[in-house]
Amino acid sequence: MKDLQDLLAEGPVGRNVLVRADLNVPLDGEQITDAGRIEATVPTLTALIEANARVIVLAHLGRPKGEPDPKYSLAPVADKLGELLGRDVALATDLVGDSAKDEVASMSDSDVVLLENVRFDPRETSKDESERATLAQDLVDLVGEDAAYVSDGFGVVHRAQTSVYDIAKRLPAYAGGLVEAEVTVLRRLTENPERPYVVVLGGSKVSDKLAVIESLLPKVDRLLVGGGMCFTFLAAQGHSVGTSLLEQDQIDTCKQLLADNGDKLVLPVDVVCAAEFKAESPASVHAADQIPADLMGLDIGPESVKQFAAALDGAKTVFWNGPMGVFEMAPFAEGTRGVAEAIAAGDAFSVVGGGDSAAAVRQLGVGEDRFSHISTGGGASLEFLEGKQLPGIAVLEEQG
Repeated sequence: MKDLQDLLAEGPVGRNVLVRADLNVPLDGEQITDAGRIEATVPTLTALIEANARVIVLAHLGRPKGEPDPKYSLAPVADKLGELLGRDVALATDLVGDSAKDEVASMSDSDVVLLENVRFDPRETSKDESERATLAQDLVDLVGEDAAYVSDGFGVVHRAQTSVYDIAKRLPAYAGGLVEAEVTVLRRLTENPERPYVVVLGGSKVSDKLAVIESLLPKVDRLLVGGGMCFTFLAAQGHSVGTSLLEQDQIDTCKQLLADNGDKLVLPVDVVCAAEFKAESPASVHAADQIPADLMGLDIGPESVKQFAAALDGAKTVFWNGPMGVFEMAPFAEGTRGVAEAIAAGDAFSVVGGGDSAAAVRQLGVGEDRFSHISTGGGASLEFLEGKQLPGIAVLEEQG
């Protein structure tokens, strides 16, 4: 697939370049609580700005229901992006309407315009190809048929949506620096990982990670299971899990995974529990096979951290996706912190698989530079590792 360097070599001076970025950051009101995804797209945007392109950015925020919703406006993102780029970023108040047309028409070389949330338009996520096609054509009409398209939002390349897939069929399309880096890293994990290869999976539900577990088990040396999903595995071993999160319909599947891969799967040996899902609820540590009936597990315990650290010791390749507990609450953050520190302390090629794991690294102050790569796309990373074809990558490869 063609990449950003190919576009820069063509000399995009004065050319409109439509960039699909992943700026879907968490907000507390209008306050961005983790700007990691915005920071990750800065290098691609900076390269285009320095090449005197006219940069029009497409992005989504949250899950609006196909119509404008002030709660999901990209206004806070535009401010933060401008701060990081060191220049004004104009925000169009619509996607392909009068505001967007006026902002694009008034651009000079090196200017940046951010279009309002692409998911305010129901055609973006429509299952109807013809509806997506009309939005794609509206975007082409907005930026001009001589514009270029750069895919730099890795967190959405697993979706066949207008701004990811359909538009790439209508304009000369290039992989941005972020997408190219993500694909390179994930291919290293899937094609010939250096061993020992250890995967750490957390998060709430086994069902969310089942496909990647089944795909990875034949390829890894150890798979460590934490987070809420561990309780379904513990139940599959015959243990009571109190009021912890439990997927009854996945117990038999977990039993089979343990029977077939008991030498590879590593489960917690102790758990931090509380009576309620609250930071102020008194916490206590219990053996994983002795969780009280009236308590719920909210983090892996200190002995589990030691056990996981031992399994990670000496690893040459590590992939981590999903926190070990409710890291947002201080009493239940130490499991995630401990595992993050164990990964960071090693000399493995270490990949943090986006989403909550990446947020935890930043929130817990572990140090992003201590990992080889921090992905911006949790779901996209997992689907890549499952071996699925990602529409946003496939369309770039088709353009070649």
